Amino acid sequence: MSSKLLPIIMAGGAGSRLWPLSRALYPKQFLALTSESTMLQETISRLKKLPHLPAYFICNEEHRFIVAEQLRMRNISNGGIFLEPVGRNTAPAITLAALQAEKNESDPLLLILAADHVIKDEAAFLNAVKTAIPHAEEGKLVTFGIVPSYPETGYGYIKQGETIGTSAYKVEDFFEKPDIDRAKEYLESGQYYWNSGMFLFKASKYLSEIKKFRPDIYNACFKALSGQHADLDFIRLDDEAFMQCPEESVDYAVMEQTQDAVLVPMDAKWSDVGSWSALWDVNSKDESNNAVRGDVITFNTHDSYIYSQNKLVATVGVENLVIVETKDAILVANKSQVQDVKEIVNKLKTLNRSEYLQHREVYRPWGSHDAVSEGSRFHVKKVTVNPAQRTATQIHHHRAEHWIVVCGTAKVRRGNETFLVTENESTYIPIGVAHSIENPGRIPLEIIEVRTGTYLSEDDVVRVDDRGVGY
Repeated sequence: MSSKLLPIIMAGGAGSRLWPLSRALYPKQFLALTSESTMLQETISRLKKLPHLPAYFICNEEHRFIVAEQLRMRNISNGGIFLEPVGRNTAPAITLAALQAEKNESDPLLLILAADHVIKDEAAFLNAVKTAIPHAEEGKLVTFGIVPSYPETGYGYIKQGETIGTSAYKVEDFFEKPDIDRAKEYLESGQYYWNSGMFLFKASKYLSEIKKFRPDIYNACFKALSGQHADLDFIRLDDEAFMQCPEESVDYAVMEQTQDAVLVPMDAKWSDVGSWSALWDVNSKDESNNAVRGDVITFNTHDSYIYSQNKLVATVGVENLVIVETKDAILVANKSQVQDVKEIVNKLKTLNRSEYLQHREVYRPWGSHDAVSEGSRFHVKKVTVNPAQRTATQIHHHRAEHWIVVCGTAKVRRGNETFLVTENESTYIPIGVAHSIENPGRIPLEIIEVRTGTYLSEDDVVRVDDRGVGY
């Protein structure tokens, strides 16, 4: 391999199809759905046997701290974490990465991967990438087509054309999601593949094609990247320029227009886990064909997906169900109707309920906080501050706070005072007093925070400095 391989991991999106595990501020790519690692972590892990440059990550600005923390947890280095102020689909995201790569890496091969796919056969995945490399080095734009195993109506399809070398074809055409009869025809013909959304091509080749077919996207991304600036581990764009960029998929913008598209088949037990039934399908099953995770006990239960995050879930005499328990919500759905889970999410949005947006536990750059109990004049939270991190200094006008340290040591700034609070000790923050918490130790600092007052919402805060992020 003469060209350097640069993975581009697209970690954007905020899908609602796996609610209540997936939320707008914590979508499925950040969840551990089939193993102890999250889907983002697994995406990087499957590349470990393939020599490559440190990957670029592209995510929504609201997800930046989750991405950074999940990479830190696995000691994964990166070439840059690009923050999109708004989602503009895959063509602009890839254009940003290609522009940066051509500038920094001498025209590498870009391996475009989504962070929310399941690939069970890692060897088949790696073999397909290796097969694609010579074609990409010759200036082709390779798309990976998944060998279909059943007549799926939820995926787009790619039709193979004439054979090119070994195990590759010219792309004859792209097709939208078919009805069931057309999907059966595609499957029976043996000439159609699921569109995986994974690609391999030279940065320069992609840029020449996007510039040719969609100069508006190219120009907007060029301008947005020209105004980039570093922020901690992140690369921020010229937000105004990027927000002017048209929204378009790479399929429409480039792959369906170019004369240099090549198809490499991949039979790697792939799934985009776009529904609870798909997740049931890719997980291991018990003797009754149930996929279970967490504290679950079943009796006379069949063909179901049962997930427990926080409580014991027990089932008796049910079949073909999806049951998902989280700290703040429970979903019970017929496995044949899980595509309609999004209707629940839409209702939650209409009712302005927070359950569509985020979990009870919320991540911050310094750690996390988890709502334990709430009343009309009190809120109780468990606050975790990571080693060597601290919150922003802030003031509250309507609430006081009591902090009880249960693990570690807290360095507390309260007004003009600075002092340590250790395990089994507590302190009090009066209304209107500037304060912050720092963890000077080597283990996570855990605090029980009790808020009391007449107004307890998160917007009762005045930042005194910009270091760290408050609640």
